[in-house]
Amino acid sequence: MGNKVMRTDRDLLIKGIRFLSYTVILMFTAPFAVYQAFKNQEHPLYIPVLVLGCILALAAIVMGFVSIKTIIDAFFGKKKKK
Repeated sequence: MGNKVMRTDRDLLIKGIRFLSYTVILMFTAPFAVYQAFKNQEHPLYIPVLVLGCILALAAIVMGFVSIKTIIDAFFGKKKKK
């Protein structure tokens, strides 16, 4: 019986941390864009800025799930065959 040593895939972990940093940036920019849109409702660019803020918020949620899954795969996922 061989001992199977689980090791962390460092490249995948770095990729997950990079995705997590993008998520944090999106988590701050999305509410800022939505706030600016609601603050300037009489401005002609109200709707485009609001739509942009909603897209950024959705992207933050999706990137959050992707980054967490990538980090978990780095710790517990299957290893690549070389």
